[in-house]
Amino acid sequence: MCRNIRPLFNFEPPATEEEIRAAALQYVRKVSGTRSPSGKNVACFDQAVDDIAAITRRLVDSLETTAPPKNKEVEAAKARVRNVRRFGP
Repeated sequence: MCRNIRPLFNFEPPATEEEIRAAALQYVRKVSGTRSPSGKNVACFDQAVDDIAAITRRLVDSLETTAPPKNKEVEAAKARVRNVRRFGP
């Protein structure tokens, strides 16, 4: 359920709004225990995703580091190798 929650800080290019929203959505799904809310809960579910995405953007933009930025493509390739080792080809 939380596969889209990934580190978003210190990447070049920086995390996109889409990546941040995907992480926020996965977080809200995990916390609420539902993939899609019932009719009564849609508005508060969507508001929570918006709020968490905004807070996440603010956090990622305000963090500082002296480490060089990571490359998204290189990190994705490393993740694929780890997955092959873990789950097989």
